[in-house]
Amino acid sequence: MPHLKIEYTANLDAHADIGELCKTLSHTLVTLKDDQGAPVFPLLGTRVLAYPAAQYAVADGEQGRAFVYMNMRITPGRSDALVKAVGDAVLAAAHAQLAPALDKLPLRLTLHIDATPPGYEGKFSS
Repeated sequence: MPHLKIEYTANLDAHADIGELCKTLSHTLVTLKDDQGAPVFPLLGTRVLAYPAAQYAVADGEQGRAFVYMNMRITPGRSDALVKAVGDAVLAAAHAQLAPALDKLPLRLTLHIDATPPGYEGKFSS
């Protein structure tokens, strides 16, 4: 962990490079450090995935509106202050990456972080 899932309205593809957004956010996550200078998240556990919504209605349904919803799942145990710092960094990086689109269309950008223990976690790696 962290796993960051991005859902967005498909009309954003014409105004933003979502692949670059994923790379930017991944880089942001793997370079974050805590107060002692240790990485906040493990490198190999970091995932950023994006999914366009081909069908959507935002606010009044006007098709020129766009929405980006980011939901990040992290394992519990980090302080509220550290989770806030992570959220602020991710939101700032996303805002900067999406700045050109923000100038072209009405866009809402939201981040939600869930710090919950898994009910079950099985893993395989090569």
